[in-house]
Amino acid sequence: MKIEAVTVCVNYSDFLAHTLPHNKNHFNKIVVVTDTKDIDTKKVCDFYNVMCVQTDVFYENGNKINKGKGINEGLKHLDMDGWVVHLDADIYLPPLTRSILENLELDNKTIYGIDRMMCPSYKDWMYFIDNPSLLHEGWIYVHPSAFPMGVRIAEYKGKGWEPIGFFQMWNPKGSGVFEYPKEHGAVDRSDVIFAKNFPRSKRQLLPEIISIHIDSEEAVQMGKNWSGRQTTKFSLDSHLKNTTIEQEPLLDDKCNYTPDLTFFEKILLYIKNNIFFLIGLSTIILTIISYIILFFIK
Repeated sequence: MKIEAVTVCVNYSDFLAHTLPHNKNHFNKIVVVTDTKDIDTKKVCDFYNVMCVQTDVFYENGNKINKGKGINEGLKHLDMDGWVVHLDADIYLPPLTRSILENLELDNKTIYGIDRMMCPSYKDWMYFIDNPSLLHEGWIYVHPSAFPMGVRIAEYKGKGWEPIGFFQMWNPKGSGVFEYPKEHGAVDRSDVIFAKNFPRSKRQLLPEIISIHIDSEEAVQMGKNWSGRQTTKFSLDSHLKNTTIEQEPLLDDKCNYTPDLTFFEKILLYIKNNIFFLIGLSTIILTIISYIILFFIK
């Protein structure tokens, strides 16, 4: 079974750095598409030996970011002679994804989608990676409990369920669909338009696989990034900047990590972490001063 993938990643390198090392092994080839200014995404791709296509077709005709055109640029670098997956940069696929797909009887005229759980923050993602809960168990169970489930898009009074762009898998030769819609000049809607190339009977959910969508902000407003990246950075520094000093730190004191804090915040953090040492030192200094004063008084 041959599976290729295309991922658009414009200013999403912070997410890609976490998802790409897990996802790349599921595919025979994966291509990441970004713009010519996104050096960070290019660095992530170079590190993991993944093809990165840099182009500014996203912004043609005054578009804020035309995702469909970017996807098509990536598709040009695939063989398109097997299965193709359009995958978002902030999506993590579970370890058994490839083996599950290889065991399924798939129809090459059908587009397939999966569900996703919603990881709300960097801290929650680190807790999961440090101590992952099972996503698959005993070759029977699929656990949808690691994070809250994301919504499905289903026009239940119209065209029915549609696999949206975080994961869409289709066979170009079997379906005759070789190109992504490029009329819509933002990130949303083009994936729904693409799914509607397939009748409802040829749009199928794969319940055997549940992905994880990682986000940098809890309760992020839907559509916040549809016209370009607006959410905070998915990183340790960003997490610490948005965490009050009184909260439990993400790392313990032994790691000697110094976040990018203001001078005043660093002083408070130092006092908090060394309070007993400072009390003892103050006591010693005050004792010495007292003896000096008594010596001169005599």
